[in-house]
Amino acid sequence: MEKNVKKELDTIKQMVLRWQKSYLGWARDDGGNDYLIEEFSEEISMYVSPLVRRLCENDFLTSFEHHEFMDSCYNQLNELHDLIKIKEAETKTKPKGIWA
Repeated sequence: MEKNVKKELDTIKQMVLRWQKSYLGWARDDGGNDYLIEEFSEEISMYVSPLVRRLCENDFLTSFEHHEFMDSCYNQLNELHDLIKIKEAETKTKPKGIWA
């Protein structure tokens, strides 16, 4: 893989990680966050997938590299799901009352 292609993929990966962080920040403690997972998935499909597919179609990436990169992006989706569930569970386990 060429240096400039690797730099491009690193930039895309950082963008996906920033999206993930933003979506986690929007998650509500009381649940009802499934829409965040769906929207994050749509962003990856709409913006990331076409870019990476074109890199592959133009022989800048192998098919294996393409699939490996997209898998890493969708793993961020799974991670967001897990982080949201943890955030919701932490809220449910806290007893009500005054916290210092």
